[in-house]
Amino acid sequence: MGIEEKLPAGFLLTTVEQLAGYMRKSSVWPATFGLACCAIEMMAVGTPDYDIARFGMERFSATPRQADLMIVAGRVSQKMAPVVRQVYDQMPEPKWVISMGVCASSGGMFNNYAIVQGVDHIIPVDVYLPGCPPRPEMLLNAILELHEQIQGSKLGVNRVKAARAAEAAALRATPTHQMSGLLAQGPGSSTQLPLPGHHGHGHHGHGHHDDDRDVARGGVA
Repeated sequence: MGIEEKLPAGFLLTTVEQLAGYMRKSSVWPATFGLACCAIEMMAVGTPDYDIARFGMERFSATPRQADLMIVAGRVSQKMAPVVRQVYDQMPEPKWVISMGVCASSGGMFNNYAIVQGVDHIIPVDVYLPGCPPRPEMLLNAILELHEQIQGSKLGVNRVKAARAAEAAALRATPTHQMSGLLAQGPGSSTQLPLPGHHGHGHHGHGHHDDDRDVARGGVA
């Protein structure tokens, strides 16, 4: 038995943080901000087929000073990085960031010196959205995930403490450029994938490869 069973009808029990979170998540205004092809999918969520107005987000603000959500839609070049940071700094608190697509999240296929290998190198990211490009339905799902974060966000001293904890966790995380993967593999990598037809190291199996070459030429072993 709780206190809610003792109260007459018409009373609602909640906390200030939960009430503020509910109002905040229901009035998120994204910034009018697109970088590459992912921005086309971002524009699609405003059409009647997907109807982002269901969440009160149909107003894409033309100025960062009236926006509290940045959707980084596309790759971020080194030349564009300071502009992205400036737009983020001009947004009022509290503000949130969705990294839309693999190019914004980790550089994607652009593994070179011209592209920032993850937008989280220059601004904090709340939700990472994979895909190349992600469908509008995936962006809506990322927005719903962000709504859950906003609903549970803290206020006052609790918010500062949570922000410091998140920043400390981000500093402990492995940077994107130090992560190993298919593009990071080289001659000295211990996780190098075997070549087709190569079954291991050493000198055994050479006769088998010679037989394959003879068959490929139309001869016999």
